[in-house]
Amino acid sequence: RKRFLKALISHDDNRRQRFLSATELPLGGDSLPTAAALYFTKLQIGSPPKDFHVQVDTGSDLLWVNCIECENCPKKSDLGIPLALYDPKASSSAKKVTCDDKFCKATFTDQSNECKAGMLCAYSVKYGDGSATSGFFVHEKVTIAQVSGNRQTTPMSGNVILGCGAKQSGQLGSSDQALDGILGFGQSNTSMLSQLSSAKKMRKMFSHCLDGKRGGGIFAIGEVVQPKIKTTPLIDEQTHYNIELKSIDVNGEDIKLPTGILDFFKKQAAVVDSGTTLAYFPDEVYNQLMEKIMAAQPGKKPHVVQKRFKCYKYSGNIDDGFPVVNLHFANSLSLKVLPHQYFFQVQDDEWCIGFQDSNLKGNTGKEITLLGDIVLSDKLVTYDMEKKVIGWIDYNCSSSIKVKDEESGKVYEVVAKDISSSHHRSTSRMILGLLLFLTATFLIT
Repeated sequence: RKRFLKALISHDDNRRQRFLSATELPLGGDSLPTAAALYFTKLQIGSPPKDFHVQVDTGSDLLWVNCIECENCPKKSDLGIPLALYDPKASSSAKKVTCDDKFCKATFTDQSNECKAGMLCAYSVKYGDGSATSGFFVHEKVTIAQVSGNRQTTPMSGNVILGCGAKQSGQLGSSDQALDGILGFGQSNTSMLSQLSSAKKMRKMFSHCLDGKRGGGIFAIGEVVQPKIKTTPLIDEQTHYNIELKSIDVNGEDIKLPTGILDFFKKQAAVVDSGTTLAYFPDEVYNQLMEKIMAAQPGKKPHVVQKRFKCYKYSGNIDDGFPVVNLHFANSLSLKVLPHQYFFQVQDDEWCIGFQDSNLKGNTGKEITLLGDIVLSDKLVTYDMEKKVIGWIDYNCSSSIKVKDEESGKVYEVVAKDISSSHHRSTSRMILGLLLFLTATFLIT
């Protein structure tokens, strides 16, 4: 118990430190506290194509993978998957990006004096936890699965600029939950989605449904037409996915929100981040939440684990013993969080609350509300950068959705997949693999 709780604390602490760092390329991590799990997908890079397992992260932008002759890259993964190294020299479609390339100029305008014509366009990202990654950009072919019919896919390739990781340090060099890289779905122009969207090859929208019980789920690029999803506007000109938080209640009893929490343009906001495991609230909000949740069991006193998790010995149905928490957002969109969702089970009769005090301030100096996968799992969440909205609906993430094919106009069914290794499915650590689906017209060839 102590081992995975320590790993959980370390992950989210590191994640939140990265969130505060100057870089616009933060990296994600675990998704479920009970498993210290990761959401990842498999794609192919290069010619001939080679498989790479990369973490799916809405909180970062860049697609990068570990490269051949990488310094301090992990050589094995305890996730039970084979690790791969990308070799640009072994790919006929690879072309290194130089400093005079327009992508490099647009991405690193502040490095113009150091990055000179003919030199490789390099990147270096340092994080608040001491981890760092560095390498150079490559123009390369990426192959993913395009939806071609009901429950059918065909390979589709497109050219994107991705990072070739030459050096890792800190946790990025560890074999613990190691993957080949990160697939960022942030809003920056450096993301794979933004690059292909700017070339008018696909819609700038995606959806994920993360199965918190069985593992796996759905991750689709394109327009979801079924089920219908209600949305709330994104707050403009923000690096992360920020939405306006209107109110919070616990079984109908309102929580008082302090004026100016994460005061983006005088709007109280919450950040949606699938790379964060738990949910974090400003101190004043967190204390009220704990008071109302604990009031449901006046005869039981919670014990504290790892100096921060409030836990209960509870043998009954957790949903019967504790209240429902509702978060309300602009445009009358609500996020209903049931007790079994905000609690996580450590042992058969031990449950810990996954809400935490954020102790984290945004760019305005205000404490932030940060919503991770503990409240996003078992929901179909859609991100539409064209309409600048986010939405969700409670959903069975082991089922299917229907997406629109932009080329034919037809609607196809996409089913949930789990590409996790059988070894890890047989253990208590559910590693949640996602098959990435693409609905698009012709991609760059």
